[in-house]
Amino acid sequence: MTTRKRQLRNGRSLWLAYPAPRIKTVSAAGGKTADVLIIGAGISGALIGELLAAQGYSVVFIDRRGPILGSTPASTALVLYEIDMPIIKLRTKIGEEKAIRAWRRSKLALENLRHRTEYLGIKCDMVQRDSLYLAGDMLGERSLAREGEARRSAGFESVFLDRAHLRKAYGISRPAALLSFGNLTLNPRTLTAGYLQAAIARGAKVIARDEVTALSESRSGVKAVTKSGGTIKARMAIYASGYELPKVVRDKSLHIASTFVMATRPQKRRLWPGETLIWEASDPYLYLRTTPDGRIICGGEDEDFGDEERRNAMLVAKVSQLSAKLGRLFPGVDTTPDFAWSANFGASATGLPKIGRLPGHKHVYAALGYGGNGITYSRLAAELISTELSGKSDPDAGLFNFHA
Repeated sequence: MTTRKRQLRNGRSLWLAYPAPRIKTVSAAGGKTADVLIIGAGISGALIGELLAAQGYSVVFIDRRGPILGSTPASTALVLYEIDMPIIKLRTKIGEEKAIRAWRRSKLALENLRHRTEYLGIKCDMVQRDSLYLAGDMLGERSLAREGEARRSAGFESVFLDRAHLRKAYGISRPAALLSFGNLTLNPRTLTAGYLQAAIARGAKVIARDEVTALSESRSGVKAVTKSGGTIKARMAIYASGYELPKVVRDKSLHIASTFVMATRPQKRRLWPGETLIWEASDPYLYLRTTPDGRIICGGEDEDFGDEERRNAMLVAKVSQLSAKLGRLFPGVDTTPDFAWSANFGASATGLPKIGRLPGHKHVYAALGYGGNGITYSRLAAELISTELSGKSDPDAGLFNFHA
C-alpha cells in the first residue's frame, strides 16, 4: 500500500529563496513505534501531526524527500475559505444544506488555522486579506450576483461590486466582482516548518529521505516497512502524501491537474488597494496575491492533466501568458517574471477534499486536500481526523469522507 510517485513541481519556486527553519530528522534504523504514523511531512502532515501530538499521541512522520520538499514549496498560499465550487453550483451537486455546511466548515477551518498559528507563535508572514472574485466565463455578472445572494443567505458577508464600483475602487475593468473578507496570505514553507517544530517539541519524530514500501494491518494497528529496511509499528497510519495518491485509493472523482505560477520582481509602487487576493470565476482562472517584499504572485493557465513532461515543457509559454494577463489586468505594474514554476495539484468533482478512514481499512486514514484550497483543507483534515481518533463523531465528517 504505497503512493504513486510524481515529480510534483518544476522550475524555481519563490519560497525556496526565503530562509526557513531546519527540521531535525532521524533514521528508521532500529525500528520505531508510535500511536500514529504520518506518511508525508508537508503542510497536511504537519498540521495533522501537530494537533495529534498536542492531544497526547506519539507521532512519527516519514517523507521520501524530506520535510517540506514536496508540493508545499509550490503553493501560492492564497489561503481562502471560499471553495472553488461556488455555492450556486455546489448545491446542484450535493444539495443546498450540504453545500452551505461545506462552505461554513471551510470558513471555520481557516479561522482555526489562523488562531492556532497565532497561538503557537509561528512566524510565517501571515496576513488577513479581503478577496475579489471577478466575473468570468463560469459566472457572469448576473450569476455572480446570485452567488453573492446565496453567500449572504448562508451567513457569509459579501459585497457585490458592479463595473463602475470595481473600476473606481480597484482600477479593474471587469463587469463585476464579489468582495469577501477574512482570508489569508502566508509563507507556506515557514508555516509548515513551524508546525513540524511544534510537533517535534512534543516528542514527534521525522524520518527523512526514506519511504514506506509496504504497509500491513493487524487487529492492533499497522506495520510499515521502509526502503532502508527499518520498520515502524503504529496504532494507525495517515496518508498525508499530497498529490501522490495512495495506490489503494480508486476514487474516480479525484484527478491530478497542472498549474503554472510566476512571481515578479519586488515593486516599490502601491500595487492595488488592500493588496486584496484576486481570482476569477473562470475555467481556468487567474489568481493573484502580493508578498511582504512587494512581489506579485500570479498563477493559473491550468491544464487538466498531470503528466510531468508535458507540464514542464509548457512552463515558458504559460508564464508568458500569465505575464500578459497580469499586464492587462493592471497596466503599469512590472510583470517581469523573477521566479517561475509549474506544479501538480489535485482536483475533485465537487471542489471538496476527501478526508477520513480508507474504505476496507480499520487503521488507515488519508487526507487528500483535492479541490484547490489545499492549506485550508489541511487544517480541516487535522480537525476531522483528530476527532475521529478520539472516538467522537464530527457532524461534518460525512461531507468529506470517502463515502461522500
